[in-house]
Amino acid sequence: MPQLSLVIVGADHPNKDRSNRRSEILWSEPGEEVSLIPEPKNPVDPQAVAVFSARGVQIGYVKSFQAQLIRTYIGRRRITAAIFQGLHKEGAIIRLGLDGEAPTLPEPPPESPKDDSGFYPDWIPPDD
Repeated sequence: MPQLSLVIVGADHPNKDRSNRRSEILWSEPGEEVSLIPEPKNPVDPQAVAVFSARGVQIGYVKSFQAQLIRTYIGRRRITAAIFQGLHKEGAIIRLGLDGEAPTLPEPPPESPKDDSGFYPDWIPPDD
């Protein structure tokens, strides 16, 4: 498992400096470096791992059920680098490179073919 994608949550919460996490996520470009910072003194979860953008603005946290694993990876220096991958309804997605491998963005899914038949049916409301 040389690479790993993680959903980052908590984008709707304000930062202490009043910066907006959702705005920072929108400013982030796929491939930009992000930082993972353990927060052992976090009052809600001592295993919490905060995620910061390339500009040093917090964009959220690693999900709680994955935080302990990521903290272990950080402690054992298994994470080579982390990059912003994209948007997600819960916040963002980041990509980790593990064990000396640099993270790379995954290939986008293939687009579905467009319907060029020219047939566009009219909407017919249901009978009441």
